[in-house]
Amino acid sequence: MAECNVDPYEFWQIEVNPDGTLTRHRHFPTIDEEPPDSAVFTKDVPLSSTKNTWLRIYRPKQLPPSTPKLPVIIYYHGGGFVFVSASCSIVHNFCSNMSAQLPAVVVSVEYRLAPEHRLPAAYEDAVEAIHWLKNENQLQAAVADHDLSRCFLMGDSAGGNIAYHAGLRATKTEPLKIVGVILHEPFFGGLERTGSELRLVNDQVLPLSGTDLCWELSLPLGSNRDHWYCNPTMVDENTEEGRGVGLFGRCLVTGWEGDPLIDRQRILVKMLEGKGVDVVARFRERGSHGREAFDPDEAQVLFTKYEISKNPNPQKYYYNLE
Repeated sequence: MAECNVDPYEFWQIEVNPDGTLTRHRHFPTIDEEPPDSAVFTKDVPLSSTKNTWLRIYRPKQLPPSTPKLPVIIYYHGGGFVFVSASCSIVHNFCSNMSAQLPAVVVSVEYRLAPEHRLPAAYEDAVEAIHWLKNENQLQAAVADHDLSRCFLMGDSAGGNIAYHAGLRATKTEPLKIVGVILHEPFFGGLERTGSELRLVNDQVLPLSGTDLCWELSLPLGSNRDHWYCNPTMVDENTEEGRGVGLFGRCLVTGWEGDPLIDRQRILVKMLEGKGVDVVARFRERGSHGREAFDPDEAQVLFTKYEISKNPNPQKYYYNLE
């Protein structure tokens, strides 16, 4: 076994304070207003004033006259549960491009971060966003021409983990109907090391020590990496979440062969298949974790590799991977 020689605190540029909070020295550029020449409109709306959570909603500016009402994608950003915001430029640009190119209404969620707010805080915020969208009048006031019968949950990395758990927790969402879940390079783990984790132990994008520290900062105190928030194969079948796996609906899992998490993603796909979930896996070669977030050309490839069908019958919606 190769030894990880990456100091995770230096890698993430963080310090843990005596009260358990973090000092984050890495600062991510943010975008607070969409440029006038953008292809989308954006609007920020509060989700919970007490939790300081909010939503950023994207809608394309130009649509053909015959375009039906747009599907809604609820998007949860990555960042190891510890970093990043819905206002970060990498998240904002990704959502803006996705909204314009699909096209779709994209609702990006600003959720609480760990360790100041350990899991399940982010899951609770994720579900709260879903229930906010149930109120047709609230969404109509923010953006028109949306179709709540065609709602998708989507997340990238830790956001993929959040989308997964939000999908298990979201119940009684009418009139909003979740017809699919898109998990892009979802962030999962476990006590036992996988082959890809060992092979890519010193990965420049996501070293093993870096993932270990994110889980240490994010999981409930006293939990290890076989907690089912991290390792979904450990879920208790007798809980509401455990029973919910088999009712998950359509699911797309995407990732890269060069991602240390790729074996975890394969394990997730196998588990979902065993539960009877309609799941499609799309794993590509020669890429690293988070590549689409930093490369607009790769993001374009991702958007064209799945398609939210224009068929007005929501039962006919599918992921087109050709």
